[in-house]
Amino acid sequence: MSDRTKISFIGGGVMAKAFVESLLAKGIVSEDDVMVSSRSWATLEVMRERHHVHTTLSNHEAVQFGDIVFLAVKPQNLERVFADIKGAMRPEQVLLSIVAGVGIERLREGTGHDRIVRCMPNTPAQIGAGVSVWTASSQVTQEGRTLVRSVLGAVGLEIEVDEERYVDMATAVSGTGPAYVFLFIEAFMDAAVHLGFQRDMALELVLQTMEGSLKLARSSQKNAAELKNSVTSPGGTAAEAVYELEKAGFRTALSKAVWAAYQRTLALKG
Repeated sequence: MSDRTKISFIGGGVMAKAFVESLLAKGIVSEDDVMVSSRSWATLEVMRERHHVHTTLSNHEAVQFGDIVFLAVKPQNLERVFADIKGAMRPEQVLLSIVAGVGIERLREGTGHDRIVRCMPNTPAQIGAGVSVWTASSQVTQEGRTLVRSVLGAVGLEIEVDEERYVDMATAVSGTGPAYVFLFIEAFMDAAVHLGFQRDMALELVLQTMEGSLKLARSSQKNAAELKNSVTSPGGTAAEAVYELEKAGFRTALSKAVWAAYQRTLALKG
């Protein structure tokens, strides 16, 4: 990314902070090339004191600052933001939106702008371990796409897709996915405590088991079913445990959860 590429963040919440921190830490942009707008003085004060970036209460001012305008607000606040910025963007700017469930066409109508990237990151972006699935309108140039890859790559893996429906699907899988994982961790820990482990030891056992299993899955040539079977000896403890999970509808419950999240994403699009 060019040393003088400027980025405006509309919204200063968790995801915006994660991107600002990573972009600055990796030297992708300088402090002087970032502006954050928010309705909250407290949020802006943190951004100024911690990251020394430009801040403003005016979304209109922020939009005029950046080459990339990073839209990171809650869906319920979007209409107010549209009222602030519609018609204010220059033709060459790229609007990069991470607003859940809001499609490119709605973003185009709300902003009066054509160069739009719609993206679904996830919360592990806070530690540089996120995954962002994104797609761009046809008006976004190759140069613009390169800039977007640099921004999204700062917080983890970025995956460009050629159809917007994949972003909707990713919302239900990778975007919402951390909630499924954390729920599993909580339930797994509670089960360990029920056996008699102290909670701090249960936490270590569960997290290390998950971390080790993930590393093994990434490094192995075997698929998930083969790896599961390698642990599941006939008549053994794993076989008994997996049987109970299957009997309780573990797979079906997870499948229904992902499908429900996907349907909710589509409902948000209207």
